[in-house]
Amino acid sequence: MNKVMRALAVFGLGAVLAGSVQAATDEDAIRDRIKPIGDVCVEGQDCGAAAAAPAEAAGGTRSGEDVYNASCFACHGTGAAGAPMLGNAGQWAPRVEQGMDTLLANAINGIRAMPARGTCMSCSDDEIKAAVEHMVNNSK
Repeated sequence: MNKVMRALAVFGLGAVLAGSVQAATDEDAIRDRIKPIGDVCVEGQDCGAAAAAPAEAAGGTRSGEDVYNASCFACHGTGAAGAPMLGNAGQWAPRVEQGMDTLLANAINGIRAMPARGTCMSCSDDEIKAAVEHMVNNSK
């Protein structure tokens, strides 16, 4: 009977240890699944070499198409709030007749439902001009 008790005790201890190892493995798997996938880097903080510099900080200028895709498409790609749509010559013609200086001033200062700089507050005047030229050239 003593051997049976010892065998049961060893078996029970083995089951407890196996369960403990399994629980630790499950906890590790859970921690791995819910760990953050990235870090937030706030401008002005040292975020290490992996942080990507914005185009303007790197000395580059965004193209008109890049600015359009990032900041203008939401309205000028859909016609939201009466915005002339890219590619629609009829909508752009009366605006183009006013001249590029007027178009650029409206883009920089805003007009009617369009906010100043078309929501691209980080865009330089040259980048805004490039975006306007992109829309005009692709709407003839």
